[in-house]
Amino acid sequence: MTADVRRSLRHGWRWALVLALWCVALLAMAAPPAPDTGDTAAGMRQAAEAAPAPRIGVLTMLPGEIFFERFGHNAIVVQDPVTGTATSYNFGYFDPSESDFIARFVRGEMRYRLLALPVDEDLAYYRHVGRGVSMQWLDLAPADARELADALAVNARPENAFYRYDYFLDNCSTRVRDALDRALGGQLARQLQSRSRGNTFRSEAVRLASPATWMWLVFDVGLGPSADRPLPLWGEAFVPMRLADALEGARHRDGRPVVLERFEVLPHRVAPEPQEFQRRWTRWLAVGLAIGLALAWLGHRRRAWAASLALPFWALSGLVGALMLYIWIGTDHRFGWANQNLLLLSPLAWMLLPGGWRIARGRPAGPLFVPVLLLVAGLAALAVFVYGLQVLPQRNAHWIALLLPMHAALAWTLARPAHRPRHALDGPGHPREP
Repeated sequence: MTADVRRSLRHGWRWALVLALWCVALLAMAAPPAPDTGDTAAGMRQAAEAAPAPRIGVLTMLPGEIFFERFGHNAIVVQDPVTGTATSYNFGYFDPSESDFIARFVRGEMRYRLLALPVDEDLAYYRHVGRGVSMQWLDLAPADARELADALAVNARPENAFYRYDYFLDNCSTRVRDALDRALGGQLARQLQSRSRGNTFRSEAVRLASPATWMWLVFDVGLGPSADRPLPLWGEAFVPMRLADALEGARHRDGRPVVLERFEVLPHRVAPEPQEFQRRWTRWLAVGLAIGLALAWLGHRRRAWAASLALPFWALSGLVGALMLYIWIGTDHRFGWANQNLLLLSPLAWMLLPGGWRIARGRPAGPLFVPVLLLVAGLAALAVFVYGLQVLPQRNAHWIALLLPMHAALAWTLARPAHRPRHALDGPGHPREP
């Protein structure tokens, strides 16, 4: 290649580079200025606010017939304003197939989750079993409705959906209540915290469980004094039906009702929700006195028979007492702690079984029987004193009225020396003739 050719190529590359830079400069001058980031964000917010807001509602499902359906249920509904599709955000799902499900249940560490599913799919089960469902459409500001819908969508993600369930304080209904309260700027809590009907966790649990005798007995015996504090309407909302009633009376700051309309979605075809009732301790006392007098009379005439009847009573008392003690010291079921029914149904009753068995067979009870029998009866009497103190008030007067006469009758009958046959007092030989 000659020097002239090489010189020509070098000049050509220079002119090509200059031409390329000139084109880039022209393009940069012709391009529009980059938009300001703040203006973009504001534009996006304006576009979002201009879009129609979702419609927010609350589904309330009435109680069913299976024991875990006795307390009703609810869910938040978000209806898309464009497509009309409605999504049910349901906080009441749990998985009984988890490997540690039973252990968690016993310890009071249940795991529930939020599940988002189409409303028709959520309603299918209630339609099948005949449980009534009502809908309340709410009057929320568009921005609040959008914020609530977004928060529920984020909460329903698998990594956020699970929560530690508490039957009274953090359940499917309180989660709905709290989400609505945030959307209303705390207005719901302000209105419900200041009013009360005097109901308690115990009274509501016993009322709703009352169709199943075993179930309300478990609640009534197993709940401690923490379950007997009068609740504001806010606390009552752990029951879905109570929350629905509270929403009916809720108002915005300007006085507008929170609920736009309420209507029946599905008819209720099973037993209705139990109504409130009062348990009169005098009836329990009448039963307790009748049983106690019968035991005392029988023990005076047939001591072995009275001991035989006492054996299942002591066995059951010890079992229930042991369970209550375990709930107190071994679980997180806080509403079962410090249960004063432990004074009436004590694990010490198990110590009476060997002596009671010996008496039933006509033998001496043994040296420990009488002291333990008097201790068990004394603890039952102490329950009256503790109840009167009202330091940790527990509504168990009816259990005291029922069980104290039974403990007293057994102590009076079986702690006394056994009645010896008359001929045994006459010394050796044959019985003395009258």
